[in-house]
Amino acid sequence: MTSQTSDLDALDRLTNGRFTCRAYQYKAVDAGLIRGIVAMAGRSASWCNVQPWQLVITETLESTERFREALMERARSYQENESDLPFPPSYEGIYAERRRGAGIALYSALGIGRKDAERTTEQAFRNFRMFDAPHVAIVTVPVELGPYALVDAGGFISSFLLAAHAHGVATTPQGALARHAHFVREYFGIPDSQHMVCGISFGYAQGEHPVNQFRTSRAGVDDLTRFA
Repeated sequence: MTSQTSDLDALDRLTNGRFTCRAYQYKAVDAGLIRGIVAMAGRSASWCNVQPWQLVITETLESTERFREALMERARSYQENESDLPFPPSYEGIYAERRRGAGIALYSALGIGRKDAERTTEQAFRNFRMFDAPHVAIVTVPVELGPYALVDAGGFISSFLLAAHAHGVATTPQGALARHAHFVREYFGIPDSQHMVCGISFGYAQGEHPVNQFRTSRAGVDDLTRFA
């Protein structure tokens, strides 16, 4: 096997094997391993090499639990969206279909019927429990760098997810946490000069949990590409 073939096989395994975890073991990830994931993700490309991403990571089970409890209390008491970045006002067409398909697959895996409003609401709120993950990373970028910093952050986030998976660590990228960006920044002492992009909850997956068994579909090359 050539080096190139080996690299292609490894990348294929990583991109096919990574999934969004929604049930975690209550087990801390070693601090050195976390640093290794961040270092690997930090090799992501960025505009003019500015590397605009900044992270705040809860290092211990105790610090994560304190934040979890505070975030859930905030989510219960404050329903408004206070994200730093505008959320899509709606999803239409193929984007609505893809979103709906992911939701149906999730709730089917958990045995939640379409008309079961109570369990649907309960599962949605688990976003603010961070699915019981032992750690969370808050990703921010400098406000003054504008939209391209967000593009760079997206590349970093993707690299973080793959680097974590390569280290045997599961992840959950969470836009839901950004609904409470003002609270999150205040909690962690993040200045207003930083915009919160998302949270990434992470840890070791409960491998046999039904919610970790389903996988979302992906669009094909011909759905994404027009060759000119």
